[in-house]
Amino acid sequence: MASVVERRILVNYRVDPEIAARLLPMPLRPQQVGGWAVAGICLIRLGRVRPTWLPNGLGLRSENAAHRIAVEWDGPRGPETGVYIPRRDSGSMVTVLVGGRLFPGVHHRASFDVQETAEDLRVAFGGRDGLVSVSVHVRTAELFQGSELFADLGEASEFFRHGSTGFSATHDEGRLDGLKLGTGSWRVRPVDVHAVRSSYFDNQDRFPRGSAKLDCALLMREVPATWIPVQPMRVTTPDRRHAGNTEPSE
Repeated sequence: MASVVERRILVNYRVDPEIAARLLPMPLRPQQVGGWAVAGICLIRLGRVRPTWLPNGLGLRSENAAHRIAVEWDGPRGPETGVYIPRRDSGSMVTVLVGGRLFPGVHHRASFDVQETAEDLRVAFGGRDGLVSVSVHVRTAELFQGSELFADLGEASEFFRHGSTGFSATHDEGRLDGLKLGTGSWRVRPVDVHAVRSSYFDNQDRFPRGSAKLDCALLMREVPATWIPVQPMRVTTPDRRHAGNTEPSE
């Protein structure tokens, strides 16, 4: 599938790795930076989503969101990195209907409220099932600052560029669907976070106080991208007596 990433906000948290590990199916484990696991929310508007053989001017446009945890696992040639996606949400009924078939992973129907200018971006959404809600307000910035995970913008950019393979939850708890983001023009810029509310990361049953801290946010705009299915991963689900509900909830 081909597309254009019209806007992608990555809101990133540093997380206690022991807490993050409880949310992951085996054989995934948290990818650590400076002793922290890395997790977050991706708020992405895709345009011109289409099979690669269709003309560039055609395709679907949609608002989407994904909760993510950076992970690693042992591949045939050593450790590999990517992200685990426990939940995907979309404002597009088409995307929801074909999620798990044309688009890997289950997609939940959500209502999005987006207000943005060149410098000011506000994105909020709520799942129609009532299990997840997010509100984010960021502004473009000249400097990348305030992160305890990454020393500079280049380091942050490389970390997320190398985590371009995502494994998403499906209706089969023993299988994750895989998808790889490909782009020849990876570009991110810093943004200042003015407000974030997340029912997933604010849930103290899932993340006890102090175990998930807002770290930084990044912005991508107008980046051509292709989406390449990868081999599904067989997994063992975590022991929910200890992990709690892995579904984002209020």
